[in-house]
Amino acid sequence: MEDCYQLKGQGFDSPLIDYSNPSSIASGMEEVLTATDGKLDALFNNGAYAIPGAVEDISTEALRAIFEVNFFGWHDLTHRAIPVMRAQGRGRIVQCSSVLGLATMPWRGAYNATKFALEGITDTLRIEMRDTPIHIVLIEPGPITSNFRLNSILQFENWIDWKASPRSAQYRDELRQRLYKNTQKTDLFELPAKAVVKKLIHALESPRPQPRYYVTTPTYLLGILRRILPTRALDAIMARG
Repeated sequence: MEDCYQLKGQGFDSPLIDYSNPSSIASGMEEVLTATDGKLDALFNNGAYAIPGAVEDISTEALRAIFEVNFFGWHDLTHRAIPVMRAQGRGRIVQCSSVLGLATMPWRGAYNATKFALEGITDTLRIEMRDTPIHIVLIEPGPITSNFRLNSILQFENWIDWKASPRSAQYRDELRQRLYKNTQKTDLFELPAKAVVKKLIHALESPRPQPRYYVTTPTYLLGILRRILPTRALDAIMARG
């Protein structure tokens, strides 16, 4: 809600759409279509969070919660957009995935799972929509400057009982160090949000947008490694976090 107020203060229309709230998805879409006389040129799905923690410590309830925001809410909004785009004879749906939709990293199992699911359904949708004038695109960023890590702390504290985990020493010495210390430190290869915007503009304006857009060096590197390395070798690299 605060983000909506901020954008409106800058002169932008900003309907409230909360991926965890189906009624807001419906009302937000209706608000947009009312303002545009029923037209919708593009949909950019971009809103997700992480629950840091080992898979064995993540409850099924936590997984349901993160899938509601990172996956089901996106599908709901996409499902509403497609009939509008079909009726007008054009449209673009751009999904902001992640390098963690290409390869997995430890402590990120919940987020990995949602992004792998997103990649799968988006690839399927792209193939299915080949006979329509609707373009389906994935953007796959690596580290981008944002409050993503700070927001992850709240989820970690809400869902993970790390002291009771058989991995408590690893939490103390590894994960918690990364989460709580040097929160302003820039990750290696981190880029500002404008790096994603550059690819998004191309995806929206190109007569023939690419199916995938990589952003940041880690995405390009892992895109290559997952094609050329055997699974055990890639696991060894990704296990370093």
